[in-house]
Amino acid sequence: MSMNATPQGERIHIGFFGKTNTGKSSLINAMTGQQISIVSSIKGTTTDPVLKAMELLPLGPVLLIDTPGLDDKTELGKKRISRTNDILKKTDIAVLVADASSLPDADEQALLTLVEKLALPVVIALNKAEGLDRPPAAWQALADEKALPLILVSAKTTQGIDTLKTRLATMKPQEETRVLIQDLVGENETCLLVIPIDSAAPKGRLILPQQQVIRDLLEGGATAFVTRDTEYSTALSTLKSPPKLVVTDSQVFAAISKQTPDDIALTSFSILFARYKGELSTLVKGARAVETLQDNDHVLICEGCTHHRQCDDIGTVKIPRWLKSHVRKELNFSFTSGTTFPEDLTPYRLIVHCGGCMLNQREMQRRIALAEQTGVPIVNYGVLISCLNGILDRCIQPLMQK
Repeated sequence: MSMNATPQGERIHIGFFGKTNTGKSSLINAMTGQQISIVSSIKGTTTDPVLKAMELLPLGPVLLIDTPGLDDKTELGKKRISRTNDILKKTDIAVLVADASSLPDADEQALLTLVEKLALPVVIALNKAEGLDRPPAAWQALADEKALPLILVSAKTTQGIDTLKTRLATMKPQEETRVLIQDLVGENETCLLVIPIDSAAPKGRLILPQQQVIRDLLEGGATAFVTRDTEYSTALSTLKSPPKLVVTDSQVFAAISKQTPDDIALTSFSILFARYKGELSTLVKGARAVETLQDNDHVLICEGCTHHRQCDDIGTVKIPRWLKSHVRKELNFSFTSGTTFPEDLTPYRLIVHCGGCMLNQREMQRRIALAEQTGVPIVNYGVLISCLNGILDRCIQPLMQK
């Protein structure tokens, strides 16, 4: 597996922020040696965030994010800035790109204030610094006041580019020792994976959570057996010894649970990600809160990615249908996808989130924390579906023991 095949959600997210025409796009191009972002002297050339997954030594797999300027005061500009703020909240390291010939202004000060609030590592890159051997006094004073690194760079001459890369590497967030499934299925043990192939399954490939679980099993020296739900019973009986764990797609939880003996541990891809990306105990509490829903309560359903929705889509069709059938109440639903997530969660009585395989851990945990702060129960797809099928305790038991 090449470094560029690292999933987006597993990469260090480095966001480049600043006013229009400070050279954010040029700086990214200089750092990567590629024409990733369009460069122009016309202000506002970058109209939407531009994302580039790549390997940036000495950091490793990263996601570089070029954002629109902070100082566009038009109505359209306000919407672009709102999207920039969304990007900031899932950024692991922020780079404030400023023009070395200008003084710090209110927009740049506001960005640094927001970065402080988010407890986000940040470096100030003073671009267009050709010929300068020391930072301008105003910028040095600001950097000293906030105890921030300040680096002179030039996208034009590549001055300071290597210094910036090296500095970013030292700011790499402390990595937790996280495994997806290796602690549940060890070396020389077996895992049986149940993957339905239906109209919602992508043609010719597996979806990302399935790929990641298989990869994690292989890295841990375990053996992965894969079957469709329609052949599950046969596959299970074919094995000489019972598998250490069965992992299923949540949508076929009920059928697979009935066919799985009680002495074989069972969970789902989505529940594995509930632990890997977020806080499993919080999501379990969210599932139990389903029983408190009342008529006309508002439920928010969130997808961490954007994809073509099928006629019987899990998020917009199946989960609303299953929820209403379970609680026997008339519920209202709202839907978000991708980077969109409401800051005001007070209108909702429940949040149902996907597994978050396309979101980095920082963003997924931020969403969970925001829900907790607002007092709104939050649950993910797999935890919810196991609850609706009356098998929640069974499906979380293997993970809660770790």
